[in-house]
This record gives sequence, C-alpha cells and structure tokens, in this order.
Amino acid sequence: MKIALITENSQAAKNGVIHDALTTVAEPLGHEVFNYGMYTPEDATSLTYVMNGLLTGILLNSKAADFVVTGCGTGMGSMLACNSMPGVFCGLVIDPTDAFLFGQINDGNAISMPYAKGFGWAAELNLQDVYRKLFDGERGLGYPKERAEIMRANRGILKDLKAASCHDMLTVLKNVDQDLLKTAIAGERFGEYFYANSQDAAISDYLRGLSADAATQGVAEPALS
Repeated sequence: MKIALITENSQAAKNGVIHDALTTVAEPLGHEVFNYGMYTPEDATSLTYVMNGLLTGILLNSKAADFVVTGCGTGMGSMLACNSMPGVFCGLVIDPTDAFLFGQINDGNAISMPYAKGFGWAAELNLQDVYRKLFDGERGLGYPKERAEIMRANRGILKDLKAASCHDMLTVLKNVDQDLLKTAIAGERFGEYFYANSQDAAISDYLRGLSADAATQGVAEPALS
C-alpha cells in the first residue's frame, strides 16, 4: 500500500515525529510511505487544512496514494476538507480504538488526527498504536463480526451517494480557486512523488500545466483566515 502523509502549517514542526511513527509501523509491514510535507514551519509552501483536503483528493483519485494520513490542530478541519472531495472517506481518529473501528466498520481511505489537542507525553506511542490498528491486517471485516455484511452494504451505499453528490476530481480541479490549487501542489517533493505514482493521466497533465504556469508567473499565497 502507498501511504501519503500530509501535514498542515500549524503542526509542521511535528512532521518528523509523525513521519517517524508512521514509517516505524508501516514499512516493516511492506507499505511505502510518501511524506508530502510540510516538513518544517519554515517551508516555502505553507499548507492549510483546506489544502490538506485538496491534496488528499488529488492523491487518492489519481491513485498516487492508496491511503492518506493527515490532520491539523484538532483533526476536524482536515477531516471536513478531505470529506468534501470525491472518492475520499476520511475518519477523525484520536486513539487506537478509533483506528480499529474506522478500519473495520468504515474501511475508509484517509484519517485525520489532532496534533495539538491532547498531543502530549508519549504522543508518538499513541501514533504508532493507531497506525498498527490501521495497517496491520485486513480492514473492512466488520465489528462486531455478525454485522459485517450490513456494514459492507452500507459502505457501498455511501460510496454511491458520494459519487452522486460530487463532481469528478478533474472537474473539481478545474473549478477550484486556481491560486489555492497551485499553492497546494507547490510542495518541495510533490512533483517527485506524485508524477511517479499517479495513474490518472488527465489529472497529471492538468497539474503539470498549472505547475508550469506557477513557475513562470509566481504563485499567489491565499489568505489563511
């Protein structure tokens, strides 16, 4: 599985701690981790929680990633932004029990975590335990097991509902604020990771064109408030 990590500006200083916890768990299980930043608070590109959602939609819909780990101060903003994207099913995960239940009942493709609220002593151990519950073993088996078929059916119904209520990702990219989008994909390693893994030529081509425009014209930083 290809797992993408996205960290927004208010929690950028914790990217190293989060990345270390994620790779410690995921890589021995055979998963690949791609750290899309932010890497430090001083990064040239500043990602907001809204951009977290936009990037999550790009990565999952292009199949450049199979799963996204993101978050913000409370985790709620990034979760809402992620769930505004087509094909993204993001859960708010605070502890290992949340991770287990989300993986077994909802079987989504992204999680958002709080990296300020409740992030204190031994926080890295909580992160590792969360990632183990998510990535070690098969997800979507249901809990309790006797309700597995009902849960599977409801996941399918939700997927159909989201498809009916959302535009496809390429349409989203063409209609979203283009300065917002240019900034979201301006991260230090976005081009290196994304284009090597994307399986959607149309999305890749559109973003390449935007990146070329940004390189010649400069990217206007959107307001953070």
